[in-house]
Amino acid sequence: MARIPYFDIAKAEGRAKKAYEKLPKLNIFRMLGHSGELVDGFNRLGSQILYFTKIDPILREIAIIRVGVLSKATYEVYQHERIGRQLGMDDAKIAGIHEGPEAAAFSEIEKAVMRFTDDVVHNVRASDATFAPLARHLSHQEMQELTLTIGYYMMVSRFLETFDVDIEDAPVGLNKVPGTAPKG
Repeated sequence: MARIPYFDIAKAEGRAKKAYEKLPKLNIFRMLGHSGELVDGFNRLGSQILYFTKIDPILREIAIIRVGVLSKATYEVYQHERIGRQLGMDDAKIAGIHEGPEAAAFSEIEKAVMRFTDDVVHNVRASDATFAPLARHLSHQEMQELTLTIGYYMMVSRFLETFDVDIEDAPVGLNKVPGTAPKG
């Protein structure tokens, strides 16, 4: 049960009001309403990560779900496992994210993403041992996108857990599946 009441979206003003016109009715956004116009910036960065990055959407979701697992953020894991499935991730791969980087379900690049994610979450600065192998497979842009994704979802997980955001009683439709929009 949430630690504070969910925000009444009808009371949103300014940029927050405009943001809510486009946002799915997810509890994370309902909770964020207390932050005022920060909901707009939060959503803009999240949307940029989910819809307008170069990194492969499966690699992105592996990192996001892993951040949620390491952060013990149930809501985050639930929502992004759902997105992962929509992108074609099978149950073995999703279970592997919970197991760890050496899970049999992963390709070498996916293992490298998992190792890098674990390293950044646990140590802040990725070591050369996790950075260099991944940098051989990803462009500079993709390396930065992945690092920003990990950092953003660390923040999201901490927000969700601090306020005990509840998983919705009924599934909420997303406006579109993240990673399926044209890159631009």
